[in-house]
Amino acid sequence: MRSPVLAPTAAATKHPVPDAHGTNLYSADPQLAALLSVYLPPALLDHLQPHLHELGALAGGHLDDLASTADKHPPELQHRTRTGIDDQRVLKHPAYVAMERLAFGRFGLAAISHRQDVLGWQGQMPALVKYALTYLFVQAEFGLMCPVSMTDSLTRTLKKYGTPELVQRHLPALTSLDLDSLAQGAMFMTEQGAGSDIAATATLARPDPDMPGAWLLSGDKWFCSNPDAALAMVLARVEGDPAGMKGVSLFLLPRDLDDGSHNRYHIIRLKDKLGTRSMASGEIRLEGARAWLVGERGRGFAQMADMVNNSRLSNGVRAAGLMRRATTEALHIAREREAFGKRLIDLPLMQRSLLKLLLPTEQARSMVFQTAEALRRADAGEPGAYALARILTPLIKFRACRDARKVTGDAMEVRGGCGYIEEWSDPRLVRDAHLGSIWEGTSNIVALDVLRAVRREQSLDALDKHLRGLLAELDADDSLRRDLEMALERARRLTETACADGGEALARRAASSLYHLTTATAMAWEAQRLRSPERRTLAQLVLRHRLLPSDPLAPDSPLSHEALALLA
Repeated sequence: MRSPVLAPTAAATKHPVPDAHGTNLYSADPQLAALLSVYLPPALLDHLQPHLHELGALAGGHLDDLASTADKHPPELQHRTRTGIDDQRVLKHPAYVAMERLAFGRFGLAAISHRQDVLGWQGQMPALVKYALTYLFVQAEFGLMCPVSMTDSLTRTLKKYGTPELVQRHLPALTSLDLDSLAQGAMFMTEQGAGSDIAATATLARPDPDMPGAWLLSGDKWFCSNPDAALAMVLARVEGDPAGMKGVSLFLLPRDLDDGSHNRYHIIRLKDKLGTRSMASGEIRLEGARAWLVGERGRGFAQMADMVNNSRLSNGVRAAGLMRRATTEALHIAREREAFGKRLIDLPLMQRSLLKLLLPTEQARSMVFQTAEALRRADAGEPGAYALARILTPLIKFRACRDARKVTGDAMEVRGGCGYIEEWSDPRLVRDAHLGSIWEGTSNIVALDVLRAVRREQSLDALDKHLRGLLAELDADDSLRRDLEMALERARRLTETACADGGEALARRAASSLYHLTTATAMAWEAQRLRSPERRTLAQLVLRHRLLPSDPLAPDSPLSHEALALLA
């Protein structure tokens, strides 16, 4: 006899452990669509809407499931076949391969800046489209975005510095939307004795006696992500060339040679990493591997820097995406979970905690858009745009990647004990966030690069001009405009002091001040364009808590209605 079907009670319909799985991460984030309307042409944004909604649904559901599975089943290194034939390869879990097909194929994230037919759009889309899609994708999967970024960046560097013959030979495979014909990219730069000190590169290159124009590379590379990539950019020192930076050149290294055999290098082992477990990173030994010179001999660092800077921007985008996912999860929990007879979001301490998550998350997002727009203008040859992009890139890499570590950790705490359990996204977000401020240059290295951009490219002048242009759109008698102009003067003086002899100890403070100033100014400008009091409030909060002097012993004032509206 069948049991009668009972109507669900209110208690039964609302589970005490909130779960946002299945949420469309684009639809759940209306600020993203609003900001895209400020930075993208209307026709292009209209065309992209179905793709953004599709990716948002995937990121909140199926893609998130694939990412969780791949994280628990990291790649393995196979040295030989079962019949004893030497055939080294990285074995990837099917979940990771499925994500590759989505990233490289369905959404063309690595090819979108190099083709004019991606996502059904005829014409070259601006870089912001790639970064907006990456921003959504990384909210589910972080590790794969490293191979995607390196493939995109390698292609950019090859097109910029490679010979026409080298470009023609490899560009079709690098920009393929078919995973089976795609050539993924990597960069092999780090060595045990070098690290960020590129001048200490010990890998050697000598002419290939069997193939005119080719070179043979020998040496060890210590940290190589995507180590089985079809093509890699490698830094090496030509035998007999000067010591130091001037002796380092850039080479393109193929995984396989024309006869189908593997090139003469081996993956020694794969790294057992804290995060990005889904994606392989390894140590490589070059044993006379055949490669081709890219660009001018002895200019390897300058040419590789172009690839690194592109990857640093991608790093900032990924940090912004991680923060958004963590904040979205925290807001969902706070709105749905009750304790002590109230929703968590109605508790004063929780409100402050959530605002501390939201503020750096929104700062990073505005910085992504500002930097992507500067990159578009620089690629178009607009005067001063390169100098602007040159400083915005290390700024977002420096600050957003550091903020992501704290935001993801504090968001885990909002979920409570469940947040510490690997069944949820929080541990993966925390682990992945810690890599952002290490690879492509640690925080100290990147902060010093901000000063290098100021000294060599006059980037502080370019940033000053850009920010004053944004502020000029605010009313002349606007108090927020006046406060930001005052902060700009102070941040400029601090940066100039850091750039003076003996001032490098101030590099991190200067970089942080310029980042906070830029994001506050950008959000004030966005608020003006969108007629958004919420975004203006964000700018005011950055100004108040990150730029203006404050008394650490003074009691905090109650949260304003405008600040609380940000959590609605």
